Amino acid sequence: MLAEIDTEPSFQPPFWLRNRHLQSILPSLALRRPGVRRRCTQLIRNSSARVLECGNGVRLLGYAAAAARPAGSRARLAIILHGWEGSSDSMYVLSLGQFLLERGMDVFRLNLRDHGDSHHLNRGLFHSCLLPEVRDAVVALARQYPGHQRSMIGFSLGGNFALRVGAALAGRADLLARIIAVSPVLDPQVTLVALEDGLPLYRRYFIRKWRRSLTRKQRAWPDDYDFTRLSELDTLTAMTEQLVLRHTGYRTLAEYFQGYAITGSALQGLKVPSRILLSQDDPIIPSRDVSRLAMNPALSVMVTRHGGHWGVRDSLSGRAWGDRFGHETLTGQSGHT
Repeated sequence: MLAEIDTEPSFQPPFWLRNRHLQSILPSLALRRPGVRRRCTQLIRNSSARVLECGNGVRLLGYAAAAARPAGSRARLAIILHGWEGSSDSMYVLSLGQFLLERGMDVFRLNLRDHGDSHHLNRGLFHSCLLPEVRDAVVALARQYPGHQRSMIGFSLGGNFALRVGAALAGRADLLARIIAVSPVLDPQVTLVALEDGLPLYRRYFIRKWRRSLTRKQRAWPDDYDFTRLSELDTLTAMTEQLVLRHTGYRTLAEYFQGYAITGSALQGLKVPSRILLSQDDPIIPSRDVSRLAMNPALSVMVTRHGGHWGVRDSLSGRAWGDRFGHETLTGQSGHT
């Protein structure tokens, strides 16, 4: 069991917005993009691209934006990490980044390898066990922002990475002050089953985006990759197994999944104060699986009744409840203004 599991009764979306699939789809719904980008103009215009050197020749792309803050106020940096096949330009990343920037926090939107416009940066192919390079990206940002209080916020697979980074940095508690993981992948095998057996919309969405990403990787490195056969497969399980066996060095799918599961003892060494936000009705990450995490006083869980997979929206327009939750958790200040 965990040291602390709380329910969050303050998140009460109107009845017409409580459907778990609607909540899960809204963060990535293409129809919302023009409005979100208008609202996030300040963040987008003020962001500059940075390529982080992450050891062993690995380079990760991110976008930095500096906030205007009163003289003498504490310098804070939020490192935001998207979910699988998302990017630094995902609407939920932009929305949170803008919200934090408006409240005086500097923002760094980090891309995982082969996400966003970064397929050309590294010859090796992305997979979910590539933890050292994300850890080293945090170390690099600590060097670039030495006077800042630095925190990390990840969504779904990004939340999984953020918590593993925290555990990997157990001996360097000075690097991160806090971690927030929104709907993090807990057990990859369980998540894969949920995607395969659940609403077909999710499986089709991820297969389409993954195929597009593989096409971009092949174009960037035509002498190294030919994903023709992999892209012809029509299940996430078959695609994942072929990628794992051919490109990761793992011998079985089960071994690969164990490599990035955070259940069991994986987070036992976590020292950074960390908060997980989950919804009871998440169609992809069963909230009951938090009972399989190691007990750790640095880790707490907030569970909402509604919210789907990282949706937690209480209106169709304006700021998501999750944005306000993120700001309040990082700073202890109200984000409702």
